[in-house]
Amino acid sequence: MARSSFHNAVVTGACGGLGQALARELIAGGARVALVGLQRPALDALGALAPDRCVVYQPDVSDAAAMQAMGADWMGRFGPPDLVIANAGVAGGFDTAQASDLAVMRRMLEINLLGVATTFQPFLEPMRASGQRGALVGVASLAGWRGMPGNGAYCASKAGLIAYLQSLRAELRPTALSVHTISPGYLRTALTAGNRFAMPGLLEPDEAARRLLAGVAAGTEHIVLPRRIGWLARLLGVLPARLHDRILLGQPRKPRAGEPGSTDIPGLK
Repeated sequence: MARSSFHNAVVTGACGGLGQALARELIAGGARVALVGLQRPALDALGALAPDRCVVYQPDVSDAAAMQAMGADWMGRFGPPDLVIANAGVAGGFDTAQASDLAVMRRMLEINLLGVATTFQPFLEPMRASGQRGALVGVASLAGWRGMPGNGAYCASKAGLIAYLQSLRAELRPTALSVHTISPGYLRTALTAGNRFAMPGLLEPDEAARRLLAGVAAGTEHIVLPRRIGWLARLLGVLPARLHDRILLGQPRKPRAGEPGSTDIPGLK
């Protein structure tokens, strides 16, 4: 493993999937890494790889006060980071006709959209004041490019995230900070394990992590993983809306909460 381009990193959603793969890459490259997530055993196992360079934190990413406390503790130890990756996210099917799914949408927006802002906020001014180059990375999704039947809450959260990152990028143009939007297609993670439809271009998290970090280090502002699935999405996007919708309606939908194959969303009772 080559030495990392980054020396001080914060990674949310570090318990598994892409977040864990990113943390492993950064740790192996010699970086100090704040490991942020909810599953203590998985975080402790990562931290054990470099106990002198890692600290485990378990805040709810939608809780601004908890994230500010985490940021203050980390910067008190190691100073402002040069890389913040807001990777924490949840997914699941959604049906507007079901009253219980309104809570699903609210929680998904809290984690997938608000959680990115609460992740960046504690670090933004200290990073800017340092005058050093730094990167803010938001993990969105190809699902944010266009709404998909049965997936309205997730698509809305990721579309909102893409727009938020565009705004932040424009605001930070005059500074040494860069903002990067990551649009993964299908990664082999717990979030896709229950999918009942074809997943073209399925990518392993370790490979996705390597490509993501290399792209951010190179200054690429929009990174699609894998790139060819982005081309497919754009090709489908030029179809007439009625035809596009007809194709998507013929695909199995993502499981809703409580259905076989669904993933639990933290905070829902």
